[in-house]
Amino acid sequence: MKFSEQWLREWVSPQLGTQAIADQITMAGLEVDAVEAVAAAFSGVVVAEVLSKEKHPDADKLNVCTVDDGSDNPVQVVCGASNVEVGQKIPFAQVGGVLPGDFKIKKAKLRGVESRGMICSASELGLEEEASPGILVLPSSAPVGVSFREYMQLDDMTIEVDLTPNRGDCLSIKGLAREVGVLNRLQVVEPGIEPVAVAHDEVFAVSLEAPEQCPRYIGRIIKGVDVKAETPLWMVERLRRSGVRSIDPVVDITNYVMLELGQPLHAFDRDNLESGIVVRMAAPGERLTLLDGSDIALRPETLVIADHKGPLAMAGIMGGENSGVNENTQTIFLESAFFTPLAIAGQARSYGLHTDASHRFERGVDPQLTPVAIERATQLLIEVCGGQAGPVIETKSAEHMPAERAIMLRSARLEKALSKTLDSADVTDILQRLGLDVSVQEAGWSVVAPSWRFDLSIEEDLIEEVARVHGYNNLPVRRPAARLALRSADEARLTQGRLRHQMVARGFQEAITYSFVAPELQEAILPGSVSPVLANPISAELSVMRASLFPGLIRALEYNLNRQQTRVRLFETGLVFNGQLDDLTQVPMMGALVCGSREAEGWSGAKTLVDFYDLKGDLESLLALGGNQNSWRFEPAEHPALHPGQSAQLLHNDKPAGWIGTLHPQVRATLGLKVDAVLFEVRLDALSEGHIPAFEPLSRFPEVRRDLAFMLNQEVPVQSLLDCARAEAGEYLKGIKLFDVYAGKGVADGYKSIALGLTWQHPSRTLNDEEINQLVDSIVAQVRVKLDAELRG
Repeated sequence: MKFSEQWLREWVSPQLGTQAIADQITMAGLEVDAVEAVAAAFSGVVVAEVLSKEKHPDADKLNVCTVDDGSDNPVQVVCGASNVEVGQKIPFAQVGGVLPGDFKIKKAKLRGVESRGMICSASELGLEEEASPGILVLPSSAPVGVSFREYMQLDDMTIEVDLTPNRGDCLSIKGLAREVGVLNRLQVVEPGIEPVAVAHDEVFAVSLEAPEQCPRYIGRIIKGVDVKAETPLWMVERLRRSGVRSIDPVVDITNYVMLELGQPLHAFDRDNLESGIVVRMAAPGERLTLLDGSDIALRPETLVIADHKGPLAMAGIMGGENSGVNENTQTIFLESAFFTPLAIAGQARSYGLHTDASHRFERGVDPQLTPVAIERATQLLIEVCGGQAGPVIETKSAEHMPAERAIMLRSARLEKALSKTLDSADVTDILQRLGLDVSVQEAGWSVVAPSWRFDLSIEEDLIEEVARVHGYNNLPVRRPAARLALRSADEARLTQGRLRHQMVARGFQEAITYSFVAPELQEAILPGSVSPVLANPISAELSVMRASLFPGLIRALEYNLNRQQTRVRLFETGLVFNGQLDDLTQVPMMGALVCGSREAEGWSGAKTLVDFYDLKGDLESLLALGGNQNSWRFEPAEHPALHPGQSAQLLHNDKPAGWIGTLHPQVRATLGLKVDAVLFEVRLDALSEGHIPAFEPLSRFPEVRRDLAFMLNQEVPVQSLLDCARAEAGEYLKGIKLFDVYAGKGVADGYKSIALGLTWQHPSRTLNDEEINQLVDSIVAQVRVKLDAELRG
């Protein structure tokens, strides 16, 4: 919810600065996301009047105008806007003025004609993001010579509040003013809303076939509406400062009332309706073309507003194109209804929609606000568009209206929860200021929640309300007392914290991505994977549970690349989900992704790119933490998301435990990535396994080392050679290292030279050459037999 501070102060104006109000709202549980000026900085702009207009002698698209800017003499200015006319009041930047972007206004000659100033458009003044096609025309009542900033009251701030779903009552100026009034013990001054005089007796029948979903529906016919009228500038500005674009006066007024009071409204073209309004569930096979032009197939669980021809609108979400107000509309049917939150919740998202109306209805709109809002909207419509209002027709199912919620707040429970004794009169005052009907009793307070507070239903809700209004900072801080037994640490297991620290030490940054991803992304990376589909997703792009950490990491890579971060090193831990709900498995995993240069930018670092072996080294550093590296193996294998020649499956005790590889070129092309990326994903349960270190006496006898180079077929993995050598090296093998891989001159085509360094050491004596030679001969013989490899001469 974004709102203007000036608009709020018309309702309630505490003796606090802008930031103090923002801080107060945040501490009351309505977190403020941003506080921004409503307009960019500019100076030297005044209200002026166009006195004359003539064509430029040397330019068809330019006009030479004289304007009265309140000074002693009219000012000549060249203007290229097509909509400039004599008699208009306009914003005029005088010579010496400065527009947004530090654009200074100077005397100039345009095609030989002197111009002393500039007639401004809304975008040039920073009031619109997109370039305006013409100048900004002000109301005829605008006083000439007055500062434009002062006239438009642009020394104002917008405050953006990030509301939790339970506080739908604050999605309006009225709701926010109510909160600020409660926090500052101030009375809220609401605008006067009186019933509009009825000028004709025409009505339109309404029937409720789905009273559980819509227990209250109010409508009225307004004749003689001029939809071509101009929305008042003050209203356009308030809408703009609330993040809403002006469209036409009827839509602007319904949006304005929604922002002001919190009640979404909708206007139908009366001439396009037949026989009467029916509020019902959609029938099988029905379709509706919405105002945004999209054609949708309605589902039976969707509530619709219909006439006797068919559906007109998705109730509480969006109207239909065929019944909406257009430039030829003269008679409108204005709707103000109460839809139950459960009837609207999730419906908009299920169709890939999200509107201001659905955002409010699915959180709960005050059912008592319906008649007030239609009177307010009628009042504004007649003021701006003219017309004659008919009688208000209300159709209501009292038994389906929200029932009163009586709640008991015990003083003892309140004191225990807050660790503080509050004065009974203060608690009563807080509850009453919140709009609750309070009855003081011996044990505490019996209250009835107001109609706009859907979130108040149990005692804990009232405790929270008292705490936040009293002020969380005013509550005592007490540490809980408990006798806690120390948990024994399993030395044979690595904690996630240890694994995370190792990745950070290797230069990675931890990423936390959503557990749900776009289905098309998951299908591109893991074709045929099965994971749960969300019934009520945040958006269509986050509608399935992830079957791997790869999709989230790849999305994070895209996000960084789009922001010119070319060297990316990310890791993540989290659950992946495989199977449907009835046989779902949730597996904790650790994943990582690298992209870009091997070393951070610097004068001494080579600008080589990371490859498979860089990430393999990082992964092996994790495997080494458990001290049981020999239980892990890398085996060449193919994964749909990984390059066939640069991928391997990770085995732990000969069981699949993860994957590592370079992103498949086809997947890269599908996702639009222009750079290589290397990824791994490993089961955390396997990665956390280690062994308890045990002391072994250090040998006092010398080590013996032999270096062996084998001619090995290119298709044979080096791991097979290491396994074979280790199996034949005997019990006193201290270590085995691969120190050289060579292919080229002197090595036959299709072969590679692999050099190993083997070290032996006996704990109680010196090994002699004969023993070592026997072991070497055994290794060479077995390698020849098993791998068809020869010792390089």
